[in-house]
Amino acid sequence: MSFLPHDQLKDFLERKVEKFNRPHFIEQDPISIPHLFSKKQDIEIMAFWASILAWGQRKTIIAKCKELVNYMQGSPHDFVLHHQEKDLVPFLNFRHRTFNDMDALYFLSFFQHFYQHHDSLEEAFLVPGISGHLNVESAIAQFNNVFFSLEDVPHRTRKHIASPLNKSACKRINMFLRWMVRNDKKGVDFGIWKTIKPSQLVCPCDVHVDRVARRYGLISRPKTDWETAVELTENLKVFDNEDPVKYDFALFGIGVEEKLLT
Repeated sequence: MSFLPHDQLKDFLERKVEKFNRPHFIEQDPISIPHLFSKKQDIEIMAFWASILAWGQRKTIIAKCKELVNYMQGSPHDFVLHHQEKDLVPFLNFRHRTFNDMDALYFLSFFQHFYQHHDSLEEAFLVPGISGHLNVESAIAQFNNVFFSLEDVPHRTRKHIASPLNKSACKRINMFLRWMVRNDKKGVDFGIWKTIKPSQLVCPCDVHVDRVARRYGLISRPKTDWETAVELTENLKVFDNEDPVKYDFALFGIGVEEKLLT
């Protein structure tokens, strides 16, 4: 374990943010998928799908997401609104790790129902008084309820959408929210949602981030769960209270670099 003095650790992490929070980061990361689009709803749909499928090798994740884009004829929002039953046939062959065709078809059902009644997926996260909340815990819990509000939800699909109410660290949803909310004009995160503030985001706590954060004394909890992600975020707020999750770039980037060297 390596503890640096506060000022040294802040400076070190700032340099790493500057190194990794650049457009060159996009190409080999799942965030490259929503960057294929300019329409807000297309970005939302594919950012959500890319974040949920983000486990395993990044090259495979990107390939699988491009497969979904092809199935949706290159226009995700138009497809979810107007597809016919025959257009769903290709999805019957879709697999990524434990995510299968049944899950994909439910995602499409949700997207269709939601976008028939709402302009933006952001609306599914907006709990009353969200602007005064410490973080996005209640917003993510509400989204889970909204996402599974349709009839005949496949039980197996529930495991793909985490909730803090189940103590999950909610890595994928937190990553998706980072993409949608942060707006630092660096060219990586989109910043197309305006109600949730960057200061309310919770750091995505994947294996790289978890390992590096523990080394620098930013996590003390022995297990990795929602409270751990909040603990990490609160410690990062000491360095930047308004945008703590920018340090996700640093922690993740350090972790990936180290893995490549082993």
